[in-house]
Amino acid sequence: MSKVERVISEYQLDSMGETLETYWIGEGDEQYSLRELADFFNQTVLRTALERENASLLSGEVENTYRLLTDTTVSSGIRAETENSLAREGIDVERLKQDFVSHQAIHTYLTKYRDVSHESNTDDEGAHIEKAADTIRRLQNRTAAVTETTLKNLRNTERIVLTDFDVLTDVQVVCNSCGRSYPVDDLLEAGGCECER
Repeated sequence: MSKVERVISEYQLDSMGETLETYWIGEGDEQYSLRELADFFNQTVLRTALERENASLLSGEVENTYRLLTDTTVSSGIRAETENSLAREGIDVERLKQDFVSHQAIHTYLTKYRDVSHESNTDDEGAHIEKAADTIRRLQNRTAAVTETTLKNLRNTERIVLTDFDVLTDVQVVCNSCGRSYPVDDLLEAGGCECER
């Protein structure tokens, strides 16, 4: 049994195998890299662990907590705070981190245990643009979620004063040739700037 299979069994992630396979081969206009699949898998494991302890989950909190646990740019102090917070929720943090899998483990699971071969959809221009747009949207959503969680933590620890708030992310692209400005979704949908068409 591979590590991925073991974790799927232990966390009762019954449909995870099919989901990983679907996302990797790109069905439904989605195609994830192995690193994206590992992050998706590990965040699902984290969410399941928190749900088992009946932890209250804010939107974007799982993604941000996972980042704080795994991102090498996060300071050791912030990581320790995150681990302590999880421990207070009843999570065995060391076991949880041991259950996280690498992108290599995902590759081994898909190719050797599910017998999946990978073909890229990058020849389809429309699919490639849509995938790029989805990547940008996910980054915008993640930025908003991380900002919201960080501000709430600062407010709750009385480091800043802040009442009810919303976080907005808006990516604008400015063409240096003509000076036009576009929301990035509009630019991608239009196929580029008007001055070049």
